[in-house]
Amino acid sequence: QVQLVESGGGLVQAGGSLRLSCARSGRTFTTGAMGWFRQAPGKEREFVAAISWSIGNTGYADSVKGRFTISRDNANNMVYLQMNSLKPEDTAVYYCAARPFRIATQSSMYEYWGQGTQVTVSS
Repeated sequence: QVQLVESGGGLVQAGGSLRLSCARSGRTFTTGAMGWFRQAPGKEREFVAAISWSIGNTGYADSVKGRFTISRDNANNMVYLQMNSLKPEDTAVYYCAARPFRIATQSSMYEYWGQGTQVTVSS
């Protein structure tokens, strides 16, 4: 089993920044990918960004490209999501997810999930 714990959410004004963290523990795999997803009230969970553990290649949703950056710290089993130029439409619960294969954008392809952290962007 893999345990994922997110932190770093909060309330921020539009244009501000937040950095989300995801701590991974339990079964580890040197390959595979980590992803960030988000879910706003009344909406489906959507892909935000993903990164591969081994070579660090990344993928982003069009809505966050140029504003969000995903990164990893292999030694400490951490994944981060730096969010800049936040907009009210970024308001959602953000989830960290893991899978033992290459990066993917569909939530159904991720096996392990954290409990989520709330991000609220005020206008």
